[in-house]
Amino acid sequence: MSLLALFASTFALVFFLGLQSLNVNRGHYLAAFLTSFGIGASNLIVLKLASNATSVEMAAYLTGGPFGIVASMWVHRHFTRKR
Repeated sequence: MSLLALFASTFALVFFLGLQSLNVNRGHYLAAFLTSFGIGASNLIVLKLASNATSVEMAAYLTGGPFGIVASMWVHRHFTRKR
């Protein structure tokens, strides 16, 4: 369970960090404000779980980030696209 939780929390943390960066750079104040809550919640979970991680759990931790940033870039582009 902690393997999946580490992957998911790291994915979410990097996802929200990426979204916040994109929102800040594009002047989306409310979206940047709201993503801070996701960053905080994800960070709490990561800090709680990562301190006692095994080597396999560390691999899950390291894998969540790359998937999270790519997903945040896609989601931001998809939802802020001018129609």
